[in-house]
Amino acid sequence: MPEPEVGGGRLKFGALESDCLAEILLPDAPSIRIPVGDDLSGAADGVMATQRWTDGEVELTLRLERDEPLEMAVRFGFRLGPVIGPKWLIPGCFYGENRLPDNQRRFPRWDPNGGDPSELVSDQWSFRSDRTAMAAVCAWTDAAFAALAGDEVTPLGMSGVGLRGDAAGSEIWLDAPYREEPVSYVDAETAGPPDLRWYRWKPGEELRLRFRVAVGPADPHAYAPFLRGEAARRVSVHELNPWMEPTEAAALAAEGLYRWHYHAADGVLYETAAFDREAAAELDRRSMHVAWVSGAPWAAALLQHGRRVGDQRYVDAGTRVLDTIAAALAPCGAFYGEWRDGRWIGGWNPQPSWVHARTLAEATLFMTRALHAERERGVDHPAWAAAIGSNLRFVASRQRDDGNLGSYYDLQTGAVESREGAAGLLWVAALVEGGERLGDASWLAVAQRAAAFYARFVEAELIYGAPEDVLLTPTSEDGYNAVIAYVVLHEADGDPHWLDLARRAADWMLTFRYAYNVAFAPDTLLGEYDFRTRGGDMASPSNQHLHAYGLVCYPELLRLADLLGDGWYADRARDNLACFLQFIARHDGDFNARIGMVTERYYQTDWAGPKGGLLTLSHAWSIGVLLYACLADAHLSHW
Repeated sequence: MPEPEVGGGRLKFGALESDCLAEILLPDAPSIRIPVGDDLSGAADGVMATQRWTDGEVELTLRLERDEPLEMAVRFGFRLGPVIGPKWLIPGCFYGENRLPDNQRRFPRWDPNGGDPSELVSDQWSFRSDRTAMAAVCAWTDAAFAALAGDEVTPLGMSGVGLRGDAAGSEIWLDAPYREEPVSYVDAETAGPPDLRWYRWKPGEELRLRFRVAVGPADPHAYAPFLRGEAARRVSVHELNPWMEPTEAAALAAEGLYRWHYHAADGVLYETAAFDREAAAELDRRSMHVAWVSGAPWAAALLQHGRRVGDQRYVDAGTRVLDTIAAALAPCGAFYGEWRDGRWIGGWNPQPSWVHARTLAEATLFMTRALHAERERGVDHPAWAAAIGSNLRFVASRQRDDGNLGSYYDLQTGAVESREGAAGLLWVAALVEGGERLGDASWLAVAQRAAAFYARFVEAELIYGAPEDVLLTPTSEDGYNAVIAYVVLHEADGDPHWLDLARRAADWMLTFRYAYNVAFAPDTLLGEYDFRTRGGDMASPSNQHLHAYGLVCYPELLRLADLLGDGWYADRARDNLACFLQFIARHDGDFNARIGMVTERYYQTDWAGPKGGLLTLSHAWSIGVLLYACLADAHLSHW
């Protein structure tokens, strides 16, 4: 790490430069910029400042020498050259320009030409730190990488992070207390007023703030060691708090999935079940995607759990749901996307006649795994094998010469309607495992060509396209799919390139994983129950709540740790499981839910629901992915 250079009223640290030790922001007056002295101290307008640097860590000491208190906020930042690409990263919150120009869903977007903040477009953004997986901001120029990180809670209150970039140059900064400008992102697709917080600084009061600074070459993956170090330093301070062991959680989850989501008359798993059962008619979602928010993965987990514990109810229910899905192939030869009100449709896609690649791939992959598990027990399901084969033949025939498998298909004709994004990436794992289980070696080559195509998204550190409902948006789910795909493919053919891509994908996916525990007011639900956010994942920059879907790649992340000989990945996987061994209803009335219910959303910030609350709906996938991870964890004893 280079040493800071001081001279001529400037502080330089690699690609970073500043002409002040700190900026004191004021409500109704120009800010106070503390000049840089040769000894890293300075004063202006009754404010004294000193910086001490040790191996990239900065201790900033501020003292107010005025006779009257001062309403203010502190900003610590640096200028750097013009960004390229563009390339920004705020963990869990902001990726690249964050919202691609053609994305019709509105959430904060960076545009170097400015824009209309009411439309959530601007050339600069400031965010509160509980919107981030850690309080850090990274940026790249054409020649360098730079990053800042600080504590999420400071003596001045919750911190914030920010960025600015236009034709004149760019900046990154940390705020204490936080500021949200030019607007706040308060709900799905909704801009709210700026949220500016202030601290009342008393005369003679000394404030100490600590920050970490990093610089390096313009490698797109340069963020990984810096953020890993930041996450590691939080481990001893932010403890986990699982409510139970995985075996108990699995029993509750299986009962919740069966009791509240399985509907025998239709042979489906309803996607949601209201905590308030009197309101069930209005709030239960009487539909089932074939995967993702319901369907095959979670039916397979219920079936496996039933086999393990000898509960025929769960065996019959899981089998019935998989039979329902296998029996309903669309005219194109692939699965339908969604069962709704007794009929099969495409899903939540741009056109009602389309189906989504990731949804189909996940259904195929987990039906393949269920088939394999059943065959190992001496039970065969020819209809499942036929459906798996039909889906894999379908997607293999849609592969373009460059390896792209498509993102959306027409239900009737099978025509590829869009190839944009990485929605097809999970087909790689489905093709590998399907080929192994059905004895068709040709599908491995299809998977290898696809993996080579989708590698560009991993290498660019911007993967998008996985969920049906947030098109062209980088999401945590894209990271999960990439980890699964490249781990499975490497295990099949031994190519070290796939292992390296799995590592890079895991690092990117872990930028969504909270490395600290958000502070909740004690009179909120999450505060009262002492919910620990470490290990939870931000769903996406568009959907800013915590969710448990990362457990879908729990076994692959553990295997990746073994393959690399790097226990860090296993530790972060176990953080993820520990986080969601909280808030499983242990009995009727537990956090106002019913036994075995699990919510989809935990509101760790001010977005779509009150901070400290949770969505009072149980989701089939939320229960199912927990059950799946607990089953994968059953052979471990670290709890």
